[in-house]
Amino acid sequence: MAPEFADRRALVTGGTKGIGAAVTARLRADGIRVVTTARSTPERLDEPKFFVEADISTAAGVRTVATAALDLLGGVDILVHVVGGSGQEPGGALAVGDEDWDLALRTNLLAAVRLDRAILPLMIEHGGGAVTHVTSIQRRNPLPSTVPYAAAKAALTNYSKNLSNQVAARGVRVNSVAPGYVETTAAQEMVRALARAHGVDEATARQQIMDSIGGIPLGRPSRPEEVAELIAFLSSDRASGITGAEYVIDGGSLRTV
Repeated sequence: MAPEFADRRALVTGGTKGIGAAVTARLRADGIRVVTTARSTPERLDEPKFFVEADISTAAGVRTVATAALDLLGGVDILVHVVGGSGQEPGGALAVGDEDWDLALRTNLLAAVRLDRAILPLMIEHGGGAVTHVTSIQRRNPLPSTVPYAAAKAALTNYSKNLSNQVAARGVRVNSVAPGYVETTAAQEMVRALARAHGVDEATARQQIMDSIGGIPLGRPSRPEEVAELIAFLSSDRASGITGAEYVIDGGSLRTV
């Protein structure tokens, strides 16, 4: 057990797949009790008693998760917001309707805002903690097919910075992590689907995806475990002087300073 994580308690949203699952595994490997949440219960769970099924894009879902996490753990020292998602609209901004905007904002912004509001007062009362919001490089490099998602992630980054300034003096550190193309299970399925559709191998299909976002100088997508390692660091006492920061993990996709 890492000394900085002794007796820590964590809540990870979206903790059953992709980045969320990697974060959950990384924190549990250091002895942290971790409550996870998702909209549906997967067939296999390592610690089912610490899983809460709820849709946190709704206010009721957030209340369910916050209440369950506090009941199960007695408090939360580490809060990691991974939940997010976007649809694809090839028609661009003018083809996106109100329902699409509403879902994107509820899933990628309001879920974090509401859960922070539910958890942080007790975190402050207990002496502090660490919050990480998972955003996206699309907040700085938006794609025309995911306009609401990119806008919501930009708003989440802005909110995260504002919140960090308000709670730092009370012992709570708030940071954001902005991944680029991460080869999650869902991303791998997309590669296979693209390969079938274009009649190419998976390596070619993966390269086509990387080319579509302007290329990745590192030559490959990031891995969920790499993002989880960064989040674990930011959640630990090793990062005790870091708050209000954004960390990009994208293999060099963003070319701006």
